[in-house]
Amino acid sequence: MIYLRQTFQLHPDQYKRCTQFFNDYTLPLHRENGARLTGRYVTKARDEITTVWEYNSYEHYKTVNEKIKQSELFKEAEKRRKELEPFYLNKQEEFMEATGNYQFPKHIVSVSAYITNNVGEVLLVKNEHRNDTYEMPGGRMEIGETLEEAVRREVFEETGITADITGITGVYQNVTRGIVCIVFKGVYRSGDLRTQPGETQEVLFKGLNEGELDKLVTKEHFKIRITDARDREGVAVESYYVRPYEVVHRIES
Repeated sequence: MIYLRQTFQLHPDQYKRCTQFFNDYTLPLHRENGARLTGRYVTKARDEITTVWEYNSYEHYKTVNEKIKQSELFKEAEKRRKELEPFYLNKQEEFMEATGNYQFPKHIVSVSAYITNNVGEVLLVKNEHRNDTYEMPGGRMEIGETLEEAVRREVFEETGITADITGITGVYQNVTRGIVCIVFKGVYRSGDLRTQPGETQEVLFKGLNEGELDKLVTKEHFKIRITDARDREGVAVESYYVRPYEVVHRIES
């Protein structure tokens, strides 16, 4: 294994847009083409970012970068980069070798929700970084959250809607990117629709017959999650501690 350490010096005002670009483009481009992210770190002053990538070999590194340059997302990223420049003040790269095997399995846990209103319409969003399709609201789970807390927070942050969660309708693993997505089902409780700057550019409730589903949802894996949620009532969900066992929250299907 070899590791590529990238160090970026930047003005603190550049940190937010640099990180957003990394999440939207750099990370998916590298992970989908075979690189592995070991870590990304920023100083307290927000004036230096360090990113470490893992590769099987130097040849593997070159292969990954060739694949990245041939992808459509790379073209989008280059266009976006020019719009946001300057990104950083200085960049340094250095290859390193590990002194031992200290790697542990890592996965990202994300949540999304099939939320309906009182006339059966489904809550959908169009994200700023993935604006070629509508999808269910959702995002990454944060440390310390229960599953229900995570999905309720994501729905509210992206849409302004508070929902009652009734169960889980599916669990989906993106093997390529190391993401496990848990899809919930729920109903509208309160709130007014609104977008979230930097995340959602459109939010709406929409009736989804088969024609509308194919028209609005262009990603096949999003269609599958929606139809699974539509056709299932859900299963029980429980969050708990151990030693001693203590239930934090439980949803009965």
